[in-house]
Amino acid sequence: MNEETVLQINDSLWIPRAELGYKATRSGGPGGQHVNTSSSRVELTWDVGASPSLTEEQRARILEKLANRISGEGVLLLAASDERSQHQNKELVTGRFVELVRQALVVPKPRRKTRIPRAAREARLQDKKQRSQTKRNRGSIRHDE
Repeated sequence: MNEETVLQINDSLWIPRAELGYKATRSGGPGGQHVNTSSSRVELTWDVGASPSLTEEQRARILEKLANRISGEGVLLLAASDERSQHQNKELVTGRFVELVRQALVVPKPRRKTRIPRAAREARLQDKKQRSQTKRNRGSIRHDE
């Protein structure tokens, strides 16, 4: 498989470009009168639910992590209108797609509980006693002379 026909997301996932849909629409960005006549904004769509490239675990992780970007039908939608060129916007949105999916598939390391060391606990209690003593000494000034 070559780079033109598939996108490498990570070591275990390759997505064929045929699964991605591109649509050019009119952009609201810079370009003056040119922007009214050209369709330079590019929308990328990818059907996460029906993608044969994903394992069920990957699909579940992507659907959970990217839920706010995925429609009710399970389609991921991304758009780019940063550049005036349709080709550049297509490359931009494809790069964003790869990075977004890569980030969604990262499995966070589970946190291991650690105990507070005895010395740290004792130092904290010693500091509290010292502070308490300082405050206690402030209020006990007598004025009976």
